[in-house]
Amino acid sequence: MIKAVDLRKGKTVLYEGQLYVVHDAQHVAKGNKRSYMQAKLKSFKQGNVIDVRFRVDDTLEVPFVEAKEYEFLYEDATGFVIMDHNTYDQITVTPEIVGDAKAYLTPNEKISCQLLDGQIISFELPNTVTLTIADTPPVVKGATASAQMKDATLETGARVKVPGFVEPGDKIRVDTRTGAYLDRAK
Repeated sequence: MIKAVDLRKGKTVLYEGQLYVVHDAQHVAKGNKRSYMQAKLKSFKQGNVIDVRFRVDDTLEVPFVEAKEYEFLYEDATGFVIMDHNTYDQITVTPEIVGDAKAYLTPNEKISCQLLDGQIISFELPNTVTLTIADTPPVVKGATASAQMKDATLETGARVKVPGFVEPGDKIRVDTRTGAYLDRAK
């Protein structure tokens, strides 16, 4: 059992007798009113997302979920192929489970999956990944009075705002939770 205030993205919970994965969770506090947790829960069986509001002291049951490390190998027509480090077994994960993580997924990336009864239910990247800039416009000379941010396309096809000094071919670190540029990779 966990309190609603401890809900985090990727956590698996039982709600109204069904299994859900937390898609998003925010703590909301408005003025002198009671605070609450606004959560988006994705049904494991149907795949639909529901909006739920919990009091911060509500409790939810958490099923036993095993966390396991995998390595992403490649994407094909059937889904995303990952490999277990210990057994070298290759498993195909559906695009629905991978979700938004595909925007920052490169071959040989270490990922964390949660398994329930031997079936993958959640797919998580590390908080930061290093990616190469595939394309970005050139810097505008003389426009350095303030920090200029420009659009850049990453090797995976994702778009991110970067400072003006970043050029194609540079490696940068990106926060996978927000999609924000952090810094140049060393």
